[in-house]
Amino acid sequence: METRPLHPEIVRPEDWDARVDRLSEKMPDGLRRAFDWLREPSRLWLRVGAAILFILGGIFAILPVLGLWMLPLGLALLAQDVPGLKVPLEKSARWIEATWKRLKERWRNRNR
Repeated sequence: METRPLHPEIVRPEDWDARVDRLSEKMPDGLRRAFDWLREPSRLWLRVGAAILFILGGIFAILPVLGLWMLPLGLALLAQDVPGLKVPLEKSARWIEATWKRLKERWRNRNR
């Protein structure tokens, strides 16, 4: 496996795939098995249907049980089959990580 330095300005679809693989390794066993099962290429229509339902659930976040958490999950599932979503999702994830890091630093240094 090729290793390359992570540059924020260079984003490839493979970066998103690697991120999803790393995140799935952190899941509990049962959830990881279900996630890996859903990611198999033969589950295309089930995966797309689930992605659309998650996205719709995220749009109706005002209702009980449904929530905004469903929108990114639906987009992540959809990115498995729509390669054009991988780069924007990876850029968004990097932006969120950088923003979170800045906020943590600001919080830690607030009383110094």
